[in-house]
Amino acid sequence: MMRLVTAVMTLLFLSSTSPASGQPGPFDPQAASIQALTVVGTDVLYAGSFGLGLFRSEDRGTTWMKSGEGVSDPFILSLATAKDGTVYVGTFREGVFRTTDHGKTWQSVNAGLKAKEVKTLLAVGDQMYAGTADGAYRLNRADSRWTVVTSGLDEILVHALAQSADGTLYAGTSGKGVLRFKANSSGWVRLPHGLKDHEGMIENFIRVLTIDPEGGIYAGTFDGGVFRSNDGGTTWRPISRALPNDSIRGIVFNSRGLFVATGHGIFKTTDKGRQWVPLNNGLTSMAVQVLVESTNGSLYAGTNAGAFRSDDDGKSWNAINEGLEGGVAPPPFLFR
Repeated sequence: MMRLVTAVMTLLFLSSTSPASGQPGPFDPQAASIQALTVVGTDVLYAGSFGLGLFRSEDRGTTWMKSGEGVSDPFILSLATAKDGTVYVGTFREGVFRTTDHGKTWQSVNAGLKAKEVKTLLAVGDQMYAGTADGAYRLNRADSRWTVVTSGLDEILVHALAQSADGTLYAGTSGKGVLRFKANSSGWVRLPHGLKDHEGMIENFIRVLTIDPEGGIYAGTFDGGVFRSNDGGTTWRPISRALPNDSIRGIVFNSRGLFVATGHGIFKTTDKGRQWVPLNNGLTSMAVQVLVESTNGSLYAGTNAGAFRSDDDGKSWNAINEGLEGGVAPPPFLFR
């Protein structure tokens, strides 16, 4: 019962206030709370903060400069880089913006969006998808207009999106678990068996989705750990019983293992979750919000007290906060 109450309270709080709320660790006034990261090539990064806008780095995060001219909402929820190098940003209240001039200026791309709270952005090939407070959308670049992917997600908050090699889309939601949309099917279908944890509870609050090269799907939940499916989402099994923290904020899979960012640090497994190794040497904030990997294998973590980079698969982390200005962010519902 306590887990159920916690999940409901988490949904209400995260969907109506700051997505960075409720996270442990001291606030560092010297560094912004980083909610989103995206890498362009090997050297250029964009960081989105919750309340202090966008930042850009050309030297792998060693130094940062403010970006975001034209982005009318400083509360950043998501970032993604398209195949052609265009960078997209999703905000808390003002929808999607994009830049085609290396972050100098940003233009609104909101035509067709019913809801302006954009929790996640997914770039796959020439396609851009957005998970919003009102389902999932696909961008038609020809006319810069979003269209609903398909029916079945109306008025559902989508936190995560992933696409498998065969084109099947998966949506992680708040309250409805994981839904699947196969090409040429009639619409989104809620997966019937759900994500059952070690206590027998069904986890319906999904924050992260990742698909490995073998087609394995990983789902990270708000407070129920990590699950894996080997059959396209039909069945799931928990793999995080040995993980010290069940609040999952990011999942990265590469040839060296599975990396998971949690509310209390970063962990790695090489045996499908039987053992988890902590990778927190150098992290001065353990409240990790986002974890991404660059094309050259470097890992970047955004936390509630700035950003960090690891060039050795997480064995050690270095703070990369020069220029990531901190301070007190304005309240999201009072800022105008």
